[in-house]
Amino acid sequence: MTVVTASQSDVADQALADAGSRRIEWAAREMPVLAKIRERVATERPFKGLRIGACLHVTTETANLAITLRDGGASVALCASNPLSTQDDAAAALVKNERIATFAKKGEDRDTYYRHIEAILDTRPQITMDDGADVVTRLQTTTGVIRLRAMSAEGVLAYPIVAVNEARTKHMFDNQYGTGQSAIDGLLRATNILIAGKTAVVCGYGWVGRGVASRFRGMGAIVIIVEVDPLRGLEAAMDGYQVMPIGEAAGRGDIFLTTTGNLNVIAGQHFARMKDGAIVANAGHFNDEIEIPALEKQSKGKRTVRPFVEEYSHESGRKLFLLAEGRLLNHAAAEANPAAVMDMSFANQVLAIEYLLAKGTSLRPEVYSVPAEQDALIARMKLEAMGMKIDTMTDAQKAYASSWKAGT
Repeated sequence: MTVVTASQSDVADQALADAGSRRIEWAAREMPVLAKIRERVATERPFKGLRIGACLHVTTETANLAITLRDGGASVALCASNPLSTQDDAAAALVKNERIATFAKKGEDRDTYYRHIEAILDTRPQITMDDGADVVTRLQTTTGVIRLRAMSAEGVLAYPIVAVNEARTKHMFDNQYGTGQSAIDGLLRATNILIAGKTAVVCGYGWVGRGVASRFRGMGAIVIIVEVDPLRGLEAAMDGYQVMPIGEAAGRGDIFLTTTGNLNVIAGQHFARMKDGAIVANAGHFNDEIEIPALEKQSKGKRTVRPFVEEYSHESGRKLFLLAEGRLLNHAAAEANPAAVMDMSFANQVLAIEYLLAKGTSLRPEVYSVPAEQDALIARMKLEAMGMKIDTMTDAQKAYASSWKAGT
């Protein structure tokens, strides 16, 4: 077995470590739920001797998760889950000041990206944490919770997986409020445009799409929603948005932001209809949502006009602008999601590992949802940290709510 130590890590510049540590401390102030869990596991050491391989966005918030797992007794090896999402100062701090093996560099090429994943697998992890499922790709040849559920249904999944992304305290807050805010932050940092008065096309009305759309509207944009799900499309319409197919929206939008997680949501025929100066970006995990090869093929030239802004020139004289290579806009051009929402997401990660260890070999190789009581516990802890309380049902109310006998 190959054991990877912090000294064998691969980060951009360890001289950034102290600056990274200060930012990690700043993020920790916004993560009180994780801090409480860290205090407990540092005493109980539930992960003693456990090897954890994590493929996550290497940010100051993720650093606090890795430190929590280490303090709980685990040996942690961390790599980036996206080539552009690493914060180099946070990665340096993890290696130099926290002695946590980290393999991540912002802007790393494809070969380096996958070599870093292999470095994590070389540690022979007993638990993997995988944002985007690239580690699972190496282990099982497929990616994503949807595909993992399909594998489970067909009986070919190799080991049990807890789908933390589906926890309500994750997607309702991290996706809606976190990415909803940070994607706009990335757009503004990359372009410095005025949103008010522009037409913003949001592809997808899931939790991320909801969050992005509400913030666009709050900043004065005219918002169009593109959907394939009739229920979500109806919800968007009832929320006051215009709803139409991407083929129709393509000629109207000034800003396009994909949030679906699917393939070629904005394709070649849509680029051909876009107005001069249209901005195209993605808030989903992979850049597959935008058919970039088609954009390249239609263009006579490409140049970088600002950091994270590439201009594509067409024969017609039109210019289209692609942000962050079509990758995660909030990670590439901004600082990712605020620590306050990552607090709940990463609390879920730690408790999910405890759940897997407690259940042990009794779990079948299936995809499991986060236990409802875990979701509720994290929500209660977050409310308490915010200085807020909620009511508790009386015994009579509990009986009434669970009975079919009471009527008019």
